[in-house]
Amino acid sequence: MSRAFVKEADGETAGDDAPELPVSTLPNRVTPRGLAMLRAELQGLGERRRASLGAADPLAHRPEVSAIERRMRYLGKRIDSAIVEPPRGRPPDRVGFGTTVTVAGEDGGEWSVTIVGEDEADPAAGRISWVSPLARALMGSAVGDEVLWRRPKGDASLEVVAIDDESGKA
Repeated sequence: MSRAFVKEADGETAGDDAPELPVSTLPNRVTPRGLAMLRAELQGLGERRRASLGAADPLAHRPEVSAIERRMRYLGKRIDSAIVEPPRGRPPDRVGFGTTVTVAGEDGGEWSVTIVGEDEADPAAGRISWVSPLARALMGSAVGDEVLWRRPKGDASLEVVAIDDESGKA
């Protein structure tokens, strides 16, 4: 095959045509725990990158290295733009960023969620992003308040049962 049809420039390996990971345009609010998670992931990826580059056949690892580098750039942007919000920055009797909120549904069942930054959200673990519809419905409410959670499968009325102000700490 003619060199004209190869994507490599002289002395370079094949490039990575994958697009950059999208970065949210919203303020990057994070809990202290969330910032620590971002930093730990970046450090771990740096170690994986070094190991991949040191492999016997670095070209074989190029796609993996490219994916790692892309994620590292994303994490670097998120760390640089992080706005750490300690839980004590608001009235302790109100739902806010970094709090764990226990709510009761119309059926009487109770569950808890912690309101966190976009990158640390994990709904299965009870951590929801501050921009989610549920978090937006709960923000600013107090114990005993009823809030309307607008969701695709129908609106739900929830009662705030408890607020834990300590959950957002690292």
